[in-house]
Amino acid sequence: MFANRTLRLKVLCAGAGLAAIAAAGLPGVANASPDDTGTIRNAGASGAIDNSYIVVMDGATSRSTANAQGVHTEASALAEEYGGKVKRTYSAALRGFSADMSESEAKRLAADPKVKYVSQNGVAHASETWGLDRIDQADLPLDDSYTAPNDGANATAYIVDTGVDMTHPDFEGRATSGKDFVDGDDDASDCQGHGTHVAGTVGSKTYGVAKKVNLVAVRVLDCEGSGSYENIIAGIDWVTQNAADAAVGNMSLGGSQNAALDDAVEKSTAAGVAWSVAAGNESSDACGSSPAAAPSAMTMAASDKEDNLAEFSNFGDCVDAIGPGVDITSTMNGGGTGEMSGTSMASPHGAGALAVERSGNPSESAEDAIAKVTSTASADKIADPAGSPNLLLNVTGLGGGSSADQN
Repeated sequence: MFANRTLRLKVLCAGAGLAAIAAAGLPGVANASPDDTGTIRNAGASGAIDNSYIVVMDGATSRSTANAQGVHTEASALAEEYGGKVKRTYSAALRGFSADMSESEAKRLAADPKVKYVSQNGVAHASETWGLDRIDQADLPLDDSYTAPNDGANATAYIVDTGVDMTHPDFEGRATSGKDFVDGDDDASDCQGHGTHVAGTVGSKTYGVAKKVNLVAVRVLDCEGSGSYENIIAGIDWVTQNAADAAVGNMSLGGSQNAALDDAVEKSTAAGVAWSVAAGNESSDACGSSPAAAPSAMTMAASDKEDNLAEFSNFGDCVDAIGPGVDITSTMNGGGTGEMSGTSMASPHGAGALAVERSGNPSESAEDAIAKVTSTASADKIADPAGSPNLLLNVTGLGGGSSADQN
């Protein structure tokens, strides 16, 4: 990651199969016959992982241990019946599991009445400050200062990305490791750089929107900036299960629309996590990308210094707001700084704004926090928003705390 480098965000995802829904999970309901088959949603989409699937079961999600145990039991039984091998189970953001199995086994599983749908696993990639100065005032020109209503100290931001360099001095010891779903351990250190840059925009001392927010690294992308939907959903599930009060999540990743990923974001939001996500960098309709298409997430498009929609930014009805995303300076691995461009940089501006809002109003729901951030954005500042809501992020009306110059 070098100065002025634009890191293009694109997820190569695969979809899932629509399963029989009627009477799912009820006592006395027969299993699918050996000849019954369902479909796999978006099977064969770009980046699909062969013989790897995400199975979403009917039933309510819950953070309870009993629910997690119940999901594990059901997943094991279904996998044994249809010939698959369970890899991960989900109970807080989704009720389901990931499994290795053949396509024919997955199609038979999709027809089981206990299964809501089956989604093919896929691969995701990370995308590639004047931004702070822009989001505390309605109009240009910039005034070379940044003033926020509060510093986000009462909020916790979960950075679902390539990890975070938690030793970077600009994090002041506030960055901690949550979980690493790439290596399967508790060390979510960053070996790529993207997540550290994102975390810096959310909450570093110098470059952060919320300069005292607690930062938790959740690693779902590898050293090349790639990761499976299976791991990303596991990251969302972990955040949902372990979320602190006034929780904010950031996902600067995305790609082809995927039902399981969008559902996980929806359930996580309902459980209390306010998510900011990147719209994507394909100069196309954000509704074709996930998690950008998730209705409950705050989907961020990117603007440049002249209040133009960035040439690479996705756009459209699924965008909720627009934030700075071109030549954004932030923290880099090894204690340094650097510039990046992308909707990956706009999203953490949104997450930082959510942290400011939730820090000042910790009892507010995640949905209400997102609504507050979008409703206080500056209207009609982008010259041509390309069908997106013309709302440019503005923190001045958020959080209810006392303002202080954070130049």
